Amino acid sequence: MARLRLEARPQPSSAWSYGSPLLALLCTVVIGVILFALLGKDPVRGLQVFFWEPIKSGYAVGELVVKATPLLLIALGLAVCFRSNVWNIGAEGQYILGAIAASGVALLADKTTGGWIVLPLLLAGVLGGMAWAGLTALLRDKFNANEILVSLMLVYVAVQVLGYLVFGPWKDPNGYNFPQTKSFEAATRIPRLFDGSRVSIGVVFALLGVAGVWVFLFRTRSGFAQQVGGLAPAASRYAGFSSRGALWTALLVSGGMAGLAGALEVAGPIGQLTPYVPAGYGFAAIIVAYVGRLHPVGMVFSALLMSMFYIGGELAQSRLGLPKSLTGVFQGLLLFSLLACDTLVNYRLRWGNK
Repeated sequence: MARLRLEARPQPSSAWSYGSPLLALLCTVVIGVILFALLGKDPVRGLQVFFWEPIKSGYAVGELVVKATPLLLIALGLAVCFRSNVWNIGAEGQYILGAIAASGVALLADKTTGGWIVLPLLLAGVLGGMAWAGLTALLRDKFNANEILVSLMLVYVAVQVLGYLVFGPWKDPNGYNFPQTKSFEAATRIPRLFDGSRVSIGVVFALLGVAGVWVFLFRTRSGFAQQVGGLAPAASRYAGFSSRGALWTALLVSGGMAGLAGALEVAGPIGQLTPYVPAGYGFAAIIVAYVGRLHPVGMVFSALLMSMFYIGGELAQSRLGLPKSLTGVFQGLLLFSLLACDTLVNYRLRWGNK
């Protein structure tokens, strides 16, 4: 019986392997136009909200960079994991623990504290994220637990820890019963790069992270060992590379980057710890990593694109009366479009008998 089937291509196109994200974006835009029309909204206005409003002015571009910074930092760490064949799906939890640890340091400050506290605050965020990722590494290393399930479940534990703190011991007594800490002292705030903009030195850390991850992955023996372990574990063991070392390195690097993103967020744009710190950045960064082809430079552009979706979703809610969940819809469309395009890069459709 004849049927439609997938047949592996003898040699996938290298050009289309890099062009696939652009084609996926085009597919996302086309489906988005159809979606706006079905919702009774002007498709041109909808696309304008998502792709023009976030870049139409200097301040708008600054907000785009503010959103893109944590996405890029988390995605860089995830790229190290995914290239090592370590599936860290719990970066959101590591981001939350980084924010909690940094907030603990920030709450120790008073009006006499100097700006030196920013350094231990950021370090606490990094260590908080590493510690949370280390739990996943420990369970995988000692008990062969599945890191996908462990890291994902730890996200919900992190959310509960956050809720306990902001509803309990860290709750601001003068906050009119809102579940949040007091606003952090000015000395703990991350320095901004420009007057009149919220862009902070976090973007400098992100760009340094891009350079650092590129050097690590493509110019060091350790990075080579990480990637060989992901592509060919047997060959990695034969070459004398430690699979345990690769596991711990990947998860600690990823957790540290996510924790740094959380610290920059609470000590930067937010300025306090609230239940709304979990913004889905840890999950969105997975899409950022894959749209950027797990390459540090590519992830810069995919982080900006994902930031557009976040800002566009917020603007669509206020200006078009659409639900904020539209952000997640566009993120999902981009991911599934990319998966479909990648499938057709590696396989072709055939109609006939098996």
